[in-house]
Amino acid sequence: CPVGPALLFVKTSQGREEGRRFYACSACRDRRDCNFFQWEDEKVSETRLAAREEYNRSHQPSFTHRQNVERYKNFILLPLSKRRFCQECQQLLLPAEWDNHSDHPFLCDISSAQLQTPSQLLYPLENKKTNAQYLFADRSCQFLLDLIIDLGFRRVLCVGTPRLHEIIQSKSSQEEDFRVRSLLLDIDFRYSQFYTEDEFCHYNMFNHYFFGGEAARETCRKFLHQDNGEKVIMVTDPPFGGLVGALASSFKKLMAMWKETEKEGHNNQEMPMLWIFPYFFESRILEFFPSFSMMDYQV
Repeated sequence: CPVGPALLFVKTSQGREEGRRFYACSACRDRRDCNFFQWEDEKVSETRLAAREEYNRSHQPSFTHRQNVERYKNFILLPLSKRRFCQECQQLLLPAEWDNHSDHPFLCDISSAQLQTPSQLLYPLENKKTNAQYLFADRSCQFLLDLIIDLGFRRVLCVGTPRLHEIIQSKSSQEEDFRVRSLLLDIDFRYSQFYTEDEFCHYNMFNHYFFGGEAARETCRKFLHQDNGEKVIMVTDPPFGGLVGALASSFKKLMAMWKETEKEGHNNQEMPMLWIFPYFFESRILEFFPSFSMMDYQV
């Protein structure tokens, strides 16, 4: 479907499987958001496959990440009075595009400070089960960053934590002696307007799908392998309605990517990770990661 490979589901009743198994969207639990559905044993006709491919193509963003990076470079060269952001399309506008958005609400005079805090420019996507962008408060961001620094980490893989990424990027561009670096993996492609291909990868954490293909996967691998894989931590804040099993499978694949470093001794280690999730899922998380322990900090 438009957000990558579908997942195989089965209905269960009191722990027993009931009915046929089927494929559905990995990220959207609600059919109204993505109506992909296919029985496991169903034979799909060529016509339907072609229609599906066309549908997926038509639901991709209008610009590629690389195009967005070029647009950003042009945008920051504009005088303040010509920097506009379309609130309806959630897009930075270049002057040549103003006419196409003339009847949309927009923000003017977008400052450099605003460009460094895109999470405050963009509307949060609040579908609880897919995006659930209930963003960290400043105090939570600062607490997490202080904790990460105190523990000696120097690189942070931000999986669905755009505000933490934002604060790290902002500090590293403004403070010479700030040594922490970050890479954001997120399903929200709007962030590609503000970050280069080394700072952001369009990623679905429910099926470990990199929309940018092998190049994006390589960006992530390189980030994890810097300094022999030392001093790196993953921080993730999945949608609260998300399936723990699917998320754990993706996180283990990211950890496996980290383990590919040449450094000896990683084989028995797990990549350090902070998973922010409702406390009542503790037992489910421990099923997949028995070495984890729950902190008593409330985000």
